[in-house]
Amino acid sequence: MATTARHHVTPLEQVEAPGSMLTHTAARVLAVLRITTGSVFLWAFLDKLFGLGYSTPGERAWINGGSPTKGFLSGVEVGPFQDVFRGIAGAPWADWMFMLGLLGVGVALILGIGLRVAAGAAALMMALMWIAEWPLARETASGEATRSSNPLVDYHIVYGIAGVVFALTYAGHTWGLGRWWASLPIVQKNRWLI
Repeated sequence: MATTARHHVTPLEQVEAPGSMLTHTAARVLAVLRITTGSVFLWAFLDKLFGLGYSTPGERAWINGGSPTKGFLSGVEVGPFQDVFRGIAGAPWADWMFMLGLLGVGVALILGIGLRVAAGAAALMMALMWIAEWPLARETASGEATRSSNPLVDYHIVYGIAGVVFALTYAGHTWGLGRWWASLPIVQKNRWLI
């Protein structure tokens, strides 16, 4: 009785297989979205680190003694956690966590590696920023309009979900280092690092 070898279908083969959920074009579009989303995170890191003059002026750059969290968190005037966020504004641990998160998520998404960890970090960061802005409110504590355009879904939610989609679709395998990363022995032993 002859036995046939079983062929394990990899995520990449699923992308290339006829009738699969992802076409080559869809995988490429996901790669572009992954890289551009990573660029958003990495740019925020660089602007806050060096004060490139977009959202952070040079004198408030982290390398010049500024705080990456103080400006945003000290201005929180809405939602049930406003006192908590204002309380951690400018705390060194908060600055380091925020900056490492921006850098790590940005680099991981651009390179297409560690997407599961990056997705978790991006989702957590975006959820905390959503809670800080509290788009459910129409007015701040002082009675001014919040200018919230959607009480539930804003760019924080979209970026968080996008990170999860990148991880679940192996988006790092197209135009990234995802295949190489997944072949590393440490990643093979710890699949959560994919």
